[in-house]
Amino acid sequence: MLKESPWARNSEATGGGLQRQGGGAADDHWREKELSLEQVLAKYPDISPFVIVKIDVQRRGVAYTQAALDKVDPDLHITKIRSDYCEKDDLAPASLMLRDGTTIFTEGSMVDRYRAPYVVDVVDGRVVLMDEGRVIEEVEYWEKPDYYDKTTSRGIPMWQVVSARPQRLTIHPNQFCDFWKKKGSGCKFCAIAATYKSTDKQSLLDVDDIVETVAEAIREPGRNVNIFLTGGTLLGGVEVLEEELDLYMKILSGITSLFDGRKFPSQLIGTAFSKDQLQRLCDQTGLMTYTADIEVLNKELFEWICPGKAAVFGYEGWKERLYRAVDVFGPGNVNTGIVGGVELARPKGFASEEEAVAADVAEAEVLAAHGISVVSCVWRVLKGSIFHRQKTPSLEYYALLAKGLDGVRRAYGISVDMDDYRRCGNHADTDLGRI
Repeated sequence: MLKESPWARNSEATGGGLQRQGGGAADDHWREKELSLEQVLAKYPDISPFVIVKIDVQRRGVAYTQAALDKVDPDLHITKIRSDYCEKDDLAPASLMLRDGTTIFTEGSMVDRYRAPYVVDVVDGRVVLMDEGRVIEEVEYWEKPDYYDKTTSRGIPMWQVVSARPQRLTIHPNQFCDFWKKKGSGCKFCAIAATYKSTDKQSLLDVDDIVETVAEAIREPGRNVNIFLTGGTLLGGVEVLEEELDLYMKILSGITSLFDGRKFPSQLIGTAFSKDQLQRLCDQTGLMTYTADIEVLNKELFEWICPGKAAVFGYEGWKERLYRAVDVFGPGNVNTGIVGGVELARPKGFASEEEAVAADVAEAEVLAAHGISVVSCVWRVLKGSIFHRQKTPSLEYYALLAKGLDGVRRAYGISVDMDDYRRCGNHADTDLGRI
């Protein structure tokens, strides 16, 4: 890694030109304002260097040289992916993986607005991450599963129905969120509405297409360890969220039938269901674990950043529903996600990164005392979001946040197996659970 790389001395022996995938102009002086990758690696030797590299690449994004793109084999690698924020159907790789199996979830084209992206290039025949002409690490492209080029009985490409991560099947059945129907109610970091409006895709996937695709996907031996569902909020029904619950119940019941009615390794990120709704999910489907993302660990910032969630559930109400979820699924089978760094958004966010990390860790302890794990993702400022001109925190901030959340889980004895490096790969703090 870094100067120890055997290819570093040949780092200028690259081919092709830089293919930047989007974003705004970088701040020419950003490197002077924060610790570099090398400095963070040296300052925090107790954090895996692979995890720190992962964070920084997800924070800054990547761009590909033509030589790197020429290494992509569409018959071997995943180039197509469909998610809440992305429907990518080009020849760039979907995402990257480091030598130890650490996943770098890049979705192909997200780059930071103010900082220069890492460059993926080819040196001595190997695909590598580079920064300022130096080789940082060797990377691999995600390999494509067998089902990806097949279609459903209705002729729908299966990759559009179920996306793949290295060891997980990912289902996004609902591509829109009801909070965005009322002006000013959507989460300010979120671009789901802009993504949906920029395409001609349907807002809801067909349940039969989903079950048929999963049936085909699980035929490949040794490939998957988890089946994951998430989508936008559906508020409708006699009781709030009944429409969303009904959708997930239909999908999960169909998938459960593929496992002869038994529990199967699975995770649902849903809105904050009531205890009765969760009990139905647990009793009537094979679902094993549940997540309801609170997004930001502070009541005042939750009300500012997630006004729709705050109006319907409230910050303490969301937490209370998480507590009741533990009653249903058990400790270690319930967690909540935060968008790491969004609590620093201007003008109402925390004044300093140190203050933000301390507040996050303190609130994570409150949740951990109830058997709930907090996991974080790297905040990417997305085009189409209300926060599209905000600036994300430093690499050191993310290293400290990952270390802090991992430390809380260890102190409270909470397992993170439900959302670890194999079942998700998007959380630096859960990557640290491997160690």
